[in-house]
Amino acid sequence: MGAGAFGTALAIALAKTGQPVTLWCRTSEQARNLDKLRCNSAYLPDAVFPDSLKVAQDLGAIMGGKALLIAVPLQHMRAAISVLPQKTETPWVACCKGIELSTGLGPTGVLNDASPNMVTAILTGPSFAADIAIGRPTALTLACKDATSGARLQAALTTPTLRLYRTTDTIGAELGGALKNVMAIACGAVIGAGLGDSARAATMTRGFAEMQRIGRALGARTDTLAGLSGLGDLALTCTSDLSRNYRLGVSLGRGDIFDPKITVEGAATAQAMSKIARQKEIDTPITNIVARLVEGSTTVKDAIDSLMTRPLKEE
Repeated sequence: MGAGAFGTALAIALAKTGQPVTLWCRTSEQARNLDKLRCNSAYLPDAVFPDSLKVAQDLGAIMGGKALLIAVPLQHMRAAISVLPQKTETPWVACCKGIELSTGLGPTGVLNDASPNMVTAILTGPSFAADIAIGRPTALTLACKDATSGARLQAALTTPTLRLYRTTDTIGAELGGALKNVMAIACGAVIGAGLGDSARAATMTRGFAEMQRIGRALGARTDTLAGLSGLGDLALTCTSDLSRNYRLGVSLGRGDIFDPKITVEGAATAQAMSKIARQKEIDTPITNIVARLVEGSTTVKDAIDSLMTRPLKEE
């Protein structure tokens, strides 16, 4: 569900195994265009659809399979799933990252809130859609609270080029995927402001410490955050121009205007987590700074001064 870059890439990767896969589009016009071209020209023009990949706009076409992968931006997920049948044995797998602004919930939290009796999971980790679509080796985390369902999903969604590691720690997987985007914005701002790679490395390291601090406070396992969904995704997103969150940070550091049509989940996540941290009394200096940067209530120079003049302490 969702024919953006990531949803399309996952559909292509799964269909390459020969199993039937249906890619749902929001509009009939998009569905006709994708089916005619046999590629997603807007996002992945070089990735041809396998024969077993079907395109549809009818919601009934995506029900009843081994799994329903929901690849829509988190802030729009609640509205997207509201049109789905609420009684089905098909597991729902969130394929997005972030924290919902209105509730403070992560992807599986939103799914469970909307449909409490559904088997839900999240697929997350260091991955760019283009790499998945053309078959470059990629490893991801599949988190599902129910271990038996998680094992079935792992078997169904693993391909020769897409290797999944499973966990029951949905909180840790969600937080890793959400918070690394916040840290990527911070790292992008560092580079955009011309502060150099050493400063970026420091920001990544202290950002990871902050992610672990938040995780412990909210019930995540630290080994999950040290895995693919946390540290792995952090390393990718904080160092690549392909990351939208990193590019937003670079724009902020340079004082440029960033295209508002581009989805950047880290901006909303920083604002949501900053609020949660205040309520839970968690020390989150980088998250707070990023929240103020994306709100426009501070400058990069003031943000740097604020971080560099914090009280000295042991690591």
